[in-house]
Amino acid sequence: MNSTANRILIIDDDRELCELLSEYLVPEGFDVETVFDGGRGIERTLEGEHAMVVLDVMLPGMSGFEVLRHIREHSRVPVLMLTARGDDVDRIVGLEMGADDYLPKPFNPRELVARIRAIQRRMFPSGAAKTEAPEARIREGDVDLDAATRSVKVAGKEIDLTAAEFSLLRELMRMAGRVVTRRDLSRKILDRDLSPYDRSIDVHVSSLRRKLGQGAEGVERIKTVRSVGYIYVRSSEPGEGREE
Repeated sequence: MNSTANRILIIDDDRELCELLSEYLVPEGFDVETVFDGGRGIERTLEGEHAMVVLDVMLPGMSGFEVLRHIREHSRVPVLMLTARGDDVDRIVGLEMGADDYLPKPFNPRELVARIRAIQRRMFPSGAAKTEAPEARIREGDVDLDAATRSVKVAGKEIDLTAAEFSLLRELMRMAGRVVTRRDLSRKILDRDLSPYDRSIDVHVSSLRRKLGQGAEGVERIKTVRSVGYIYVRSSEPGEGREE
């Protein structure tokens, strides 16, 4: 794995927690930098030296949501948000604003490592992922997804997707015309089992729908199959819907 993938920026005003996380993450092979306020966190993020950001929601002065908004205006860097345990609103808002995943406090450092590794695998596919043709290009109607450049164009115009959104769209388009369960999507995209109250996949799908817009004749590109999962509607245009 590229060494830049291990450069992590932690933005959290809890200095003791930052120190503990650094002590845990460094032996795991990560290069960790910590900052304690949102403004400095934005500056360091946008300098582009880190492959991932761990961002606390509860920051003094400028909230984690404000920090995330500033980051998303200029960068696609993966962001893992730290939220208060049981606060579903914070989790949903963070995901809707472009966070790739969240982790409720307090947490086991091993769980943080697992979440970071899952994001790394989405950003830097290797090993088993290579057997799934990571260079493939998938086209459905006016949507063109290029895994080699991790880019998506709709009607020739590129749209910005987070790492989680890109991986989710690729899986849905790869399985176009077939129902993919929420459980399978959670395992495939987030690398974890679906818990009863986890709405992460649903929020990512909602964001994808908004960014992709409707298909031909106002048809929804991603349809919900109630109590099961989602299906990406196949294009009716000849020659489309191929994975190359």
